[in-house]
Amino acid sequence: MLLLQQFLHQFLHALKNLLPIVAVVLFFQLAIFQTLPPEPLSIIIGLLIVAIGIALFLLGLDLSIFPVGKNLANQFARKGSLPLLLLFGFAIGFAAVIAEPALIAVAQQAQLISEGRVNGLTLRLIVACSVGMVMALGILRIILGWPIHWLMIGGYILVLTVTFFAPAEIVGLAYDSGGVTTNIVTVPLIAALGLGLASSIKGRNPLMDGFGLVALAVMVPMISVQLYGIWVYNYSTAATVVAAATEAKPVFWLVKALIDLATMLKDILPMMLVVLVFQYVILRRPLANPIKVVLGFSMVLLGLYAFVLGLKLGLFPVGSLMAEQLIAKNYTALILLFAFMIGFATTMAEPALIAIGEQAEQASPGKLKGSVIRFIVALGVAIGITVGVYRIISGDAIHYYIMAGYLLVVLLTALAPAYITALAFDLGGVTTSEVTVPLVTALGIGLASSIEGRNVLIDGFGLIAFASIFPIITVMLYAIVVEQLIKRRSVPV
Repeated sequence: MLLLQQFLHQFLHALKNLLPIVAVVLFFQLAIFQTLPPEPLSIIIGLLIVAIGIALFLLGLDLSIFPVGKNLANQFARKGSLPLLLLFGFAIGFAAVIAEPALIAVAQQAQLISEGRVNGLTLRLIVACSVGMVMALGILRIILGWPIHWLMIGGYILVLTVTFFAPAEIVGLAYDSGGVTTNIVTVPLIAALGLGLASSIKGRNPLMDGFGLVALAVMVPMISVQLYGIWVYNYSTAATVVAAATEAKPVFWLVKALIDLATMLKDILPMMLVVLVFQYVILRRPLANPIKVVLGFSMVLLGLYAFVLGLKLGLFPVGSLMAEQLIAKNYTALILLFAFMIGFATTMAEPALIAIGEQAEQASPGKLKGSVIRFIVALGVAIGITVGVYRIISGDAIHYYIMAGYLLVVLLTALAPAYITALAFDLGGVTTSEVTVPLVTALGIGLASSIEGRNVLIDGFGLIAFASIFPIITVMLYAIVVEQLIKRRSVPV
């Protein structure tokens, strides 16, 4: 009964979070195009399925992934074996990313558009190894108590330096590859691991030390993929690969649903296997409440499936159609307005962001509010996607925008209060998950394909990077402003 009440609460909360997307669709269809959305019933059903998916997913996280991640961290901290903990960090990072659907999609697009010069499998292996190594580094940072801002400032200075030398064809792809390394399941598990470790070690603060692993997982692939691009475009003589078109055969809907569910299980399985191997083989301890964990994991899987099914059924067709209609009208101001509104709306509905917002609120009693964090992050994504779309329309080089954005991030990192730094960088990675990535990628490639003189490989990628940079900026600016207001109030008149 309690479980049902929790589900209904999450379902109503999810419906409320989806309202901005409905508002954007209705505004553009009724006010701009002056037509009703095609197949409105399909959209309504799709939205209800999305809300059910989010509710199941969040409830499943609380029952399985969050407690498992925190318990693993506690057990490793008590065992006191640093090599084992670093090995676990590498394994979980590699397993989480190698099967990441968004990364597979970006890698396939990159191989197709570059005519085989960029190898999709090689790209995925480079990104997965990068995330594995950086997870180990992030765990070491928590244990040794290194301040996150020095790692982030040094890391992004290195990112900017490599960007200066990287070929234009790889820059947008590299930043997008960093953005898609974190998904709807890996983000909560990585966050739970970091928070659990910070809570287990004396002298560590969960808010300042527990967050930051997601941020490092986003940053390092940007460096490694650009280095790969420098090699590919300057020294490699890769053979051209032409993708063969395959005729799609109709599949019965129930069979297709089961195939999709099995694919989703396959994507998450490597990460869960790593957890089970370390739990039972290395630590030699059983899972606490295994029935509850299995139930929670099943809810996560079903919730994720329902979420993606609902998006495919109701929102993605409408989003793609609206992007095509705007490009056809060739109204720059309307395209920018659509980019801003859809960026804000999709981020407000992002399940991983909702989960991390709640975790941040719990880790900082009275200091941060989950709903405010989500609003500030959604505003950052909206601004970022708008700036990125403007860059595609204007034809400006992505180097300068990205470098200016991260220079501002480095400056704000030095000025922002210490408690917000790790969380701000993590929130930049959370924004590029299952809702945002497909819509944003489609918009970028659609614009680059439709505007004369644009190169899809150079101009089509990069929007995800903008969606990652600007939330970091808005969250840090918010923290700086709040800190200044508190200081003014505390000064006696």
